[in-house]
Amino acid sequence: MRDNHWLEEKLNKIWQEYFADIERSNEIEIKFGAKARRRLGSIRQIDPKDKNSKTRILMSGFFCDERVPELMIDATIAHELAHYAHGFCSPLPKLSRYPHQGGKVDNELKKRGFGKILKFQQNWLKTEWPKIIGKSPARRRRKTTYRKKLIRLLGF
Repeated sequence: MRDNHWLEEKLNKIWQEYFADIERSNEIEIKFGAKARRRLGSIRQIDPKDKNSKTRILMSGFFCDERVPELMIDATIAHELAHYAHGFCSPLPKLSRYPHQGGKVDNELKKRGFGKILKFQQNWLKTEWPKIIGKSPARRRRKTTYRKKLIRLLGF
């Protein structure tokens, strides 16, 4: 069964196998979040003003589904750990201004042995992910305020 404890074990295993050279400078918490269709994972520092505060990794709630291969989850955890290693949402020094600048995350993952897994992830997301998440619900229109309607009507 996939739960938060299972995710913590996955995180520790990936850290030991692929990121052993990176110092774990603060506590890292990983858990399932909302069922996000587009954002597979995210990393945040709980208190951004305090560099030593806990780091939280949230994984899409869709990953609880047993139909999602573990390789997908491994690749997403590794992606978030690459951000951590580059100094984003961690006490480590930032290696660049932007987290995905110049393909740094993918290059880091390839360097650490995730090249084939990244290709698998890319193909699987195109072919199988839509079956897991189902049809996207219709987007709701924002309510337009009376003032905006009046401005549009008068042509300002």
